[in-house]
Amino acid sequence: MKFLYQLQYQALNSIFRPVTLSILCSVFSVGASAEGLVEDTTATLNLRNFYHNRNFVDPTYPQGMAAEWAQSFILDLRSGFTTGTVGFGMDVLGLYALKLDGGRGTSGTQLFPVHDDGKAPDDFGRLGVALKARFSKTELKIGEWVSLLPILRTDDGRALPQTFRGAQITSKEIEHFTFYTGQFWGNSPRNDASMDKMFMSGKPGATADRFNFAGTEYLFNDKATQVGLWYAQLEDIYHQEYFNVVHSQALGGWKLGANIGLFLGDEDGAAKAGQMDNKTATLMLSAQTGPSTFYVGLQRVDGDTGWMRVNGAAGGSLANDTFISSYDFAGERSWQIRHDYNFAALGIPGLTMMNRYLSGDNVHVGLLSNGKEWGRESELAYVIQSGPLKDLSIKWRNSSLRRNFSNFDIDENRVILNYPIKLL
Repeated sequence: MKFLYQLQYQALNSIFRPVTLSILCSVFSVGASAEGLVEDTTATLNLRNFYHNRNFVDPTYPQGMAAEWAQSFILDLRSGFTTGTVGFGMDVLGLYALKLDGGRGTSGTQLFPVHDDGKAPDDFGRLGVALKARFSKTELKIGEWVSLLPILRTDDGRALPQTFRGAQITSKEIEHFTFYTGQFWGNSPRNDASMDKMFMSGKPGATADRFNFAGTEYLFNDKATQVGLWYAQLEDIYHQEYFNVVHSQALGGWKLGANIGLFLGDEDGAAKAGQMDNKTATLMLSAQTGPSTFYVGLQRVDGDTGWMRVNGAAGGSLANDTFISSYDFAGERSWQIRHDYNFAALGIPGLTMMNRYLSGDNVHVGLLSNGKEWGRESELAYVIQSGPLKDLSIKWRNSSLRRNFSNFDIDENRVILNYPIKLL
């Protein structure tokens, strides 16, 4: 897999070099037109109101309850590209969160940072800017943005989304294939306004300022099947390969789906966070008929290390990633059953409900070799379909988590309102 990464990196670098040279020439060219830059620009302001209440059930936990309430403003501006052989553009992501409630003693939901005195600030935010250039079907992006890569997924589960700073090339020069390569240098988690070095989740003592990656996705079978091959390296901490197959198939009155993934991880270079060994297999099966969709999730973590991710990143590539846990501890075996229902079938378009139950065992933590955890989660959501508040969504999430290997037993409620306002 390392050879594949190096080969792909060199191939895309051969594309990157002429793009870079074209950029340098075109920057000083007076013939570049801004026509496409303006015409294709989009801008959305999302007003997000987030209330999070977490009750710590275990009396030995040092805090009885965490409760915070935030009003966020998320500006997402994406320009088009200038006309010409090489097109230029710019994306801007403005993030600001205002504290409506939550003080000393009730902080800790990760809606806000927590200062040394235990208090959350009255507000926080940052401004991310990314410059981009497009040559043929290849795009170069440099700056700060939300990452959606399967080996580095932004966590957007709180008031503000996580962002990363780096450079990425995405190429679709070959039909049915998409190639990715790049490097990230900094990480701003969902509850932090700073841009810091990265570390592996659970091992904050060793930091890195380079996250290198390369990946290929092949879409075929009339877009019903996708195969992905990925390589990730958190420099001198860990490297990871990821193999993924996604398939959907109609069968009678059913639509069946499968998402299969395999992660292979090991320590990297100087191994600043110690020796590592991880193999994580994940499978999500789905079956949809009428308004109902049924899911079964299976997940197995092997090796002495839990699933590898950059601090703060989401676990969305795992079948059993949920609101509270990803069931990705060393040695853990977990399963999930889930049901989604769309109330449009009953004459209420926009109303949906999700219920799921998860169970994991064989968790290896410290001296414990058979830790267990289970979780139950529900989400009731409604999206307004018309009128002045069209697209306003309201979500209520209710969750419980129990473990026998820590005192992190919780019951929680989240109420989330998102109101996207299209500016351009």
